Amino acid sequence: MEYLNYTLFTIGGDTPVLLIDLLTSIFGLTCVFLAGRNSKYNFYIGYIYTFFLFLMFWNKHLYASLFLQPISLAINILGHYRWTHPKREEESAEDHKALKVSMLSWPQRFFTILSVLGIAAVWGWMLGLFTPDPVPYLDACVTVLILVAQFLSAIKKWDCWIAWLLVNITQLILHISVGHVFMPIVCSLYLINGIWSLFTWYKLYRKNA
Repeated sequence: MEYLNYTLFTIGGDTPVLLIDLLTSIFGLTCVFLAGRNSKYNFYIGYIYTFFLFLMFWNKHLYASLFLQPISLAINILGHYRWTHPKREEESAEDHKALKVSMLSWPQRFFTILSVLGIAAVWGWMLGLFTPDPVPYLDACVTVLILVAQFLSAIKKWDCWIAWLLVNITQLILHISVGHVFMPIVCSLYLINGIWSLFTWYKLYRKNA
């Protein structure tokens, strides 16, 4: 595990970029890029990405985030199956073996928003009570949004990219506020991909693909 702490280079003279940080960023960006291009191969990259995230959080003793990785892995497996085994009424017009892009209904969106706020409020309260987290409610909200975005991606809902954009913007603000240099760059790339994918998936939705 020690080789994962190898410093590849520094940014700004005093911000080290470790090997594990770079590997995690590369696989994460590749995964969301492929997802945005409607490629089922994003799931294969996603398995590797989850593994590196697990190692990174273990390496940095971020156990709350570490314990979420089995949930992320389960969602990734679900998504891999759903994207490649659609029901007859869910088949893409361009490929009957692929799941088509769909949208949440307004009642479903309303329920999703209430669920995120409710779970984040309880989770944030627990983080503030049992951990020294300086921004427990923000951290909790981002974590819940990530899980929701992953789940919506797994069932190929266009709305997932709205959730991802909220995650990217929040994380970008959070990293800048604590003085990080490398992660804001990565988050900016996620944000650009999210905007691009929002329009890409909408086109697929209109084509029933």
